[in-house]
Amino acid sequence: MTNEEIKRLETELWGAADNLRANSKLTAAEYKDPVLGLILLRYAQNKFEEAKKQIKESLPINPRTNQKREVKKDDFLGAGAMYLQEKSQFDYLVNLPESAVIAEAVNNAMKLIEEDYKDLEGILPKNYQEFDADLLRSLIRIFNKDAVKNIGGDVFGRIYEFFLMKFSMSGAGAQEGGEFFTPPSLVQMIVNFIEPDHGIIHDPACGSGGMFVQTGHFIQSKTNKKVNEAITVYGTELKSNNVRLAKMNLAIHGIEGKIIENNSFYSNPHELTGKCDFVMANPPFNVKQIDKSKDYVKTDPRLPFGLPKSDNGNYMWIQYFNAYLNEKGRAGFVMASSATDAGNSEKLIRQQLIETENVDVIVSVGNNFFYTRSLPCHLWFFDKGKPQATKNKILMLDARNTYRVVNSTINDFSDGQLLNLTTIVQLYRGNENAINTAVDEHKKALSERFEKVNEHYLNYTDTLRKLSKELENDSLLIDEKMDYEAFNTPDEAKAIFYIYEKPTAKAAEYLKELEGLIETINQELAQGKIDKKSANAKAKPYREKLNKLNRPLKAYQELVNENLKELKQRIGDWKKLLEWFPANKYVDVEGLCKIVDLEEIEENDYSLTPGRYVGYSIQINEDFDYQARMKKIHSELAELNTEANDLMNQIQSVEL
Repeated sequence: MTNEEIKRLETELWGAADNLRANSKLTAAEYKDPVLGLILLRYAQNKFEEAKKQIKESLPINPRTNQKREVKKDDFLGAGAMYLQEKSQFDYLVNLPESAVIAEAVNNAMKLIEEDYKDLEGILPKNYQEFDADLLRSLIRIFNKDAVKNIGGDVFGRIYEFFLMKFSMSGAGAQEGGEFFTPPSLVQMIVNFIEPDHGIIHDPACGSGGMFVQTGHFIQSKTNKKVNEAITVYGTELKSNNVRLAKMNLAIHGIEGKIIENNSFYSNPHELTGKCDFVMANPPFNVKQIDKSKDYVKTDPRLPFGLPKSDNGNYMWIQYFNAYLNEKGRAGFVMASSATDAGNSEKLIRQQLIETENVDVIVSVGNNFFYTRSLPCHLWFFDKGKPQATKNKILMLDARNTYRVVNSTINDFSDGQLLNLTTIVQLYRGNENAINTAVDEHKKALSERFEKVNEHYLNYTDTLRKLSKELENDSLLIDEKMDYEAFNTPDEAKAIFYIYEKPTAKAAEYLKELEGLIETINQELAQGKIDKKSANAKAKPYREKLNKLNRPLKAYQELVNENLKELKQRIGDWKKLLEWFPANKYVDVEGLCKIVDLEEIEENDYSLTPGRYVGYSIQINEDFDYQARMKKIHSELAELNTEANDLMNQIQSVEL
């Protein structure tokens, strides 16, 4: 499946599932786990069928019986799939008669899987009796569509992640700040910067396991290794529900890992101090009421720089992440913005940490990246294996002006923006070919997108060719060849990008002409020159032509607009990279990045806030309608003033 097809399937499945919930008595929190459980069950069935076919083909023939033996449970372990008993198979549930108690059957399916796989024991949802029977059957049918039955594990992983994201955005489970789900942009940035492709991976606040999943994607895309052979995954998570989500998430992505339910402030259950190759986390910010009087906390070897005296746990987390790393380990984690400048005991800890020369990169991230809170944050990166050239240096990256607007409340990083920011880190680390590599990636992504638009264009022009005869209008034919050509600069790509907006112009012009003819007839009717029957008869052929042309035009515009938006973004991202680094090598860019040495950090009172070092650059968003926004603000202000006056009049009218 193409990316566009997967996106449409994700949106379609979520829309159907969320519509069912909206018409039920269930809250998003009550709905979340059972729906994710059904996705896991559907995925397991797909993987089971795929593995069973491969196993049967590879089984040797017994020379005595001249037959292959029966497929066994152990065969599925080698094939990377779950073995499913008949009554735990999705197909079994789909084919149950209407008289069957469907909730009982689904609960039993989950129990059977847990019996066969002890790692999932007590993890899978078994509360389907809370669902209305019709709702549950409808959900099962949604995940039994042909488009779903025929997709592989990677796509199912994306669907699971998409549902996690949507539930997070809806505040399911009332998670503070969407604790169970870290936005993909931030996870991707952490993975890109630390490049976790081997060894022990640890997340001591793992939520739903997104860091591990993205690490798996990174290994699959950047190396020839198999995920479970390349890495060993360990997670700790305080909340029971999140542990279940994480274990299901790993299972659906085929990642082996050990997730333990525990409190990382009072325990180190995996005993990984000094052993980790990579640490990644999005810990709960500003956690208060930690019992620092506990003996375990006071003697914790993970706190070599001492206990912070403040009432939050930020600098406990920061020390933990550093302590887990081995002598060449890297860490990347999300942290509250206040931590980079925190004073008193936290400043003393930060100073000691900086003096270890382990701090590698600090990134400022703007507002609205999290789904249920709008505050900015910082990403911190440690590297105990820093080369000598950067040993006493830190890269400060201010990415607050680098973002893509998803909607009025959510921002993220585009793929191109993530590539640009990763390229800056590569340049800082001495990769002299980083710009050329990034340019090649930008060009490749654009070429793939142009190719997709070109496919839509060819289908559309073929439709127009047929319609032109039927509509008796040869002017609809498009002679201009739309095949994209090679390009070496963003401006060349931008020129090609605009060409793709032209094919709809001729059809739109003809549609306007037809609408004008119909409007003329309506005016004649209004003026009494013709009666209604005559008007309808006269307008009928024009309306038929409108309908015939409108359908393919709208379908084409919908498909192409989606791609044109991505093209515009990618071209802009590529151009921005070349504006920053015109000489194809690293330079400090005002308002964006600066490599600072420890002496400069000491002069700035050991602050790790990038804005203090990179300076300030005014960024103008050319796509933002400032005038319209100001009008809206003035309108809102006028309404508030009116309400305030009304309230004041009511107060003054009350007799004391």
